[in-house]
Amino acid sequence: MINSLRLLNFKAFENQLLNFKSLTVLSGYNSTSKSCVLQALSLLHQSYQQGLLQNTGLLLNGNLVNIGRARDALCENAKEDYVGFELIFKNDTKGIWHFNYNSLEREADVLEIGFKSVDADIYQSSIFSREFHHLQSERAITTSGILNYQRQQLKQIGALGEYTAHFLYTYGSQPIPIAQLSHPQAKSINLIDQVEAWLGEISSSLRIQVNANLDIDWVNLKFSDNVGYGITYVLPIIVAILASSPGALILIEHPETGLHLQAQTKLGKLLALAANCGVQVVVETHSDQILNGIRLAVHDGKLEPEDVQLHYFQRQEQQGQASIKVVSPRIDKDGRIDRWPDGFFDEWDNSLTVLLEPAKS
Repeated sequence: MINSLRLLNFKAFENQLLNFKSLTVLSGYNSTSKSCVLQALSLLHQSYQQGLLQNTGLLLNGNLVNIGRARDALCENAKEDYVGFELIFKNDTKGIWHFNYNSLEREADVLEIGFKSVDADIYQSSIFSREFHHLQSERAITTSGILNYQRQQLKQIGALGEYTAHFLYTYGSQPIPIAQLSHPQAKSINLIDQVEAWLGEISSSLRIQVNANLDIDWVNLKFSDNVGYGITYVLPIIVAILASSPGALILIEHPETGLHLQAQTKLGKLLALAANCGVQVVVETHSDQILNGIRLAVHDGKLEPEDVQLHYFQRQEQQGQASIKVVSPRIDKDGRIDRWPDGFFDEWDNSLTVLLEPAKS
C-alpha cells in the first residue's frame, strides 16, 4: 500500500506531501486541485503500462488520465524546471521520479526522465499492478465494441466504467476474491450475484442479466427495472471493489453522483469494508453522506480509525499569490472528527444555525 506521495512542481503544488491510509478521503471546494492527487498516481501507472516510466518519461495523455501538454503539468510557481513524484510504500519501498520540463517543448505530451531513484521491487507494488482502477467522475457504461485486450489481458473496467458489461460477462461467474465482502443476501459468492446483491442496497429487487454475441464482441447489460444514471454511475464502483484482491488500489472520483442520501451512506460503508479487507481506496468526494458512512463503519468497529486518512484542500492567498493548503482532520474510534475547518462538510450545520434563528419580519 501507498504510505505517502510528494508532489513537486506539479500543477497547483510546488511541494506537497500527502499521507495515505487504507482509506483516504480527499475533499474541498471545486478547483482546489484534489484531482491532481489522483492524476499523479494514474500518470505513473499509465506511463508504466506503456513501458515509458522505466527509462523514457511520463506519459501525460493515456487511457486513464489526460493532462494536456507539458506546459499544463508544470506548477506556475515552480522555481525549478521539473515535475516530480516521490512515493513511499508501507514496506518502506521508495520510488522517486523527476521529469524535465523543457520550455522549448511546451507542447510535448511526454516529459523526459531527468532523475530517477527506485528500489528494486518498486514495480511490484500496487500502483503498477493489474489491480489498479481509476474511476473518473463522468462514468458511462457501454455495451458493445469493447477491446478484448483491455478486459482479458489487463482485466480493466475502464476509467469511465466503459468495460463494465464485458467485465461482468467475462468474470461474473467467478467467486469474488475477498469472501468477507460477500453480501448476506446474495444467491452465491460469484461476482455477478454479489454485484446484484450490493446494488440491491441502493435499488431493491434489482436484477442484472448479461447477454453476449461473441462473434461481434457485443454484450448487452439488462436490468430488471428501469434505472436512473445513479445506478449506472455506481455499478462500475461496486464491480471494481468486489472484483479486487487484497493489495489492489482503487481511485474513485465522486462516488456519490446520482445517488440518494441513504445510498451514499451505504456506499461509504462498503468503501470502508473494502479498505478493512486490504484494498486501498482513495476517494475524492463532496458528499457528507459518504463521509458519514465511513464514520459509521469506524464507530461499528468495521474499520480502525488509524486506517482512515482525511485531507481537506483549501485555497488561500499569500502575498498576492494563490496556493492550496491541505488540512488533515483525524477520526477517532467513535467516528468523531477532531476538527472541522471552514468548508469541511459543514454546510448543513451552517444552514441549521440560520434556520434556528427567528425569521426576519
